Amino acid sequence: MASDQRSTRRAAHHAGITPNSQAPWADLEMAVPTDRDHASIVALVECALVELTHEAVGGVFVSRQVGRSTRTQYVARDDVGEQFQKRHFDDRLGWQETNISRRAVRDELITQLLRSASTAAERSGERATSKPNTFVVKPVRELRTP
Repeated sequence: MASDQRSTRRAAHHAGITPNSQAPWADLEMAVPTDRDHASIVALVECALVELTHEAVGGVFVSRQVGRSTRTQYVARDDVGEQFQKRHFDDRLGWQETNISRRAVRDELITQLLRSASTAAERSGERATSKPNTFVVKPVRELRTP
């Protein structure tokens, strides 16, 4: 049943409509770690980049570890979608903003979404948290800023 609903949403998205009048980007959300394969993650990132370029939305990746979290936001700077503003917030360091290319955003998101939460925690020497890392697309007006 759930796979039927996903297929319906996917078909509607490709047709340019969404069920219940949802915006096309409304279901672009993922928890990490995931059981999705590489091709599925690449497709999700490509879809997100299209929406970031053509809508007033931003992509947000939130990484959580015990006692610390980081938030990275990606917002298109032009209608062509070749330049993005990357806003990175770290609980310990505060906000940092840079401009990066579409390719860099794509590569970063794919890497982040393929990485498991336990691998990131092991590298930093910390335990994994009970909350998963997440990626979501949301309206720019809802993004937190410095």
